[in-house]
Amino acid sequence: MNSPFVVPVVMFVMIGLTIILRGPLGQAIADRVRGGSGGHDAHLREELDGLRLEVDELRGQLAEAHERIDFTERLLARRDEPAPLPSPRD
Repeated sequence: MNSPFVVPVVMFVMIGLTIILRGPLGQAIADRVRGGSGGHDAHLREELDGLRLEVDELRGQLAEAHERIDFTERLLARRDEPAPLPSPRD
């Protein structure tokens, strides 16, 4: 600790950290530590809710399309069955 460079180096590091932490990075870290939501989180939450509603709607449409495909397949399968032969009349 007798080196003449220790004090200037420590001061330089402290000044650098102070400048960095007083900027946007420091504010983001402080918000995270406080547990704050910030403006971006509210916007992202609204967007996420909208996407969830859209996915639910798409799931409903997909289920309806599956029902229609199943119905169509059943109709086509019945049409391919051979017609019953008439009974012989003696």
